[in-house]
Amino acid sequence: MVRISVDVMGGDFGPSVAIPGAAKALERHPETRFVLFGNAAECEPLLAQHPKLKAASTFHHCEVAVAMDEKPSQALRRGRGKASMWQAIDAVAKGEADVAVSAGNTGALMAMSKFCLRMMANIERPAIAGIWPTLKGESIVLDIGATIGADANQLFDFALMGGAMARALFEIDKPSLGLLNVGVEEIKGQEEVKAAGQLIREANFDTIDYYGFVEGDDIGRGTVDVVVTEGFAGNIALKAAEGTARQIAEYLRAAMSRTWLAKLGYILAKSAFDSVREKMDPRKVNGGVFLGLNGIVIKSHGGTDAEGFAAAVDVGYDMVRNGLKDKIEKDLQKYHAGRPVEGAQSVSDEVSK
Repeated sequence: MVRISVDVMGGDFGPSVAIPGAAKALERHPETRFVLFGNAAECEPLLAQHPKLKAASTFHHCEVAVAMDEKPSQALRRGRGKASMWQAIDAVAKGEADVAVSAGNTGALMAMSKFCLRMMANIERPAIAGIWPTLKGESIVLDIGATIGADANQLFDFALMGGAMARALFEIDKPSLGLLNVGVEEIKGQEEVKAAGQLIREANFDTIDYYGFVEGDDIGRGTVDVVVTEGFAGNIALKAAEGTARQIAEYLRAAMSRTWLAKLGYILAKSAFDSVREKMDPRKVNGGVFLGLNGIVIKSHGGTDAEGFAAAVDVGYDMVRNGLKDKIEKDLQKYHAGRPVEGAQSVSDEVSK
């Protein structure tokens, strides 16, 4: 049984998406049990529409919900101990749930997660890992926006955590991993990226097959199972890919409706277009995983629908069932034991920015 706590009030649409999304996930994983945190007046009528979810859930009323535009420091002061987001994470910290899922404010979710769960030993900063559709299937990209910038040691840590996530999600014994760079040659790129490549190569991981440097177009090709970068570049790559997917969809929609012949062609090739739409649907790969914490937290896209939220819940389910936290901890002990942490910031310093 996997126990999933849900910040029902998070995201652009709150309970109207989170509750039916959790219900969809329950249909796929009937052994799941949910711990739901939200405003009773808003949630209980929706729960009544999903009796199976209600029967498989424990509901906790929360007066406070974190707004999507709140600063992390403000959300912490206002919501500490009271907000639905805080309580969903705290359920993991207390051992009442195995994973927390929220579509809420990313900065607030990260700040609260660090407060409640704390960082793993020797990890300086967390990363958000996203699932990326590729020509070969799926890959993992991290960091896609937890923090801006990363030095060589932090990129090394991202590689460890990303490799562990790939083993948990894809069930690959030795996933391939590349560092995102402006070229594949060893002389190219920022010094920190080149230094990280050297650290990873010298570590000689038996759990990771280090490919070397990869470029932006390698992400979509599926050249490697895991792509490691810092949060600024990773977030830009993510948003650029999402925008390009929407742009192509609009081009196709306009082209298919231009003439009666084009409309006929669309009808004849509808199954092919449906297949393309399915592969390009961002809802299918929704759910960023917060890595580096003493617990599992999943960030759903704030503007997703019920199907997308269900996909985020599915990611959390898979991470628990396949032992993500244990895999990361074992790799850290093996390749990171005794290594000093330099330049790590306290949680209070981080969220005061």
